[in-house]
Amino acid sequence: MYMFTTYDESVGQLTNQTNKLIMRYLNSKLELYDITLEQWIVLLKLSQQDKITQKKLAENVDKDQPTLARILDILERKKLVERKPNEKDRRAFSVQMTEKGINLKKHVTPLLENLFATIVEGISDEEMETYKRVLLKINRNITIQEKVEK
Repeated sequence: MYMFTTYDESVGQLTNQTNKLIMRYLNSKLELYDITLEQWIVLLKLSQQDKITQKKLAENVDKDQPTLARILDILERKKLVERKPNEKDRRAFSVQMTEKGINLKKHVTPLLENLFATIVEGISDEEMETYKRVLLKINRNITIQEKVEK
């Protein structure tokens, strides 16, 4: 068996490879619903906090404003979301799910739950908790380093 010789190989490449596999797998399943994983993430966040400003939604899904605007354009064309002028700030828009978007979420959520159950099959709850803790530590270390470098 090949042994990794650097953190780049063992952590960076493996994380990247796993992320790509998960994204490709989930996107292939979401095609049945005419939606991508990126679009789903936006819908999921909207379902948790409806009638949210586009700016706040961009922060919640960790996308820059232009990228989120493109995703929302697509979701709006599919009639899954709608943007309305914000009552408090007329320069801003509030985004909310439509009835069609809410119904899509009801169908997609169980599908994704089953897919993730398959993905983590054979991994104990303890191993999953360790995995999540490690990822959160890596994320925190990167965030701290980015702040230091600014």
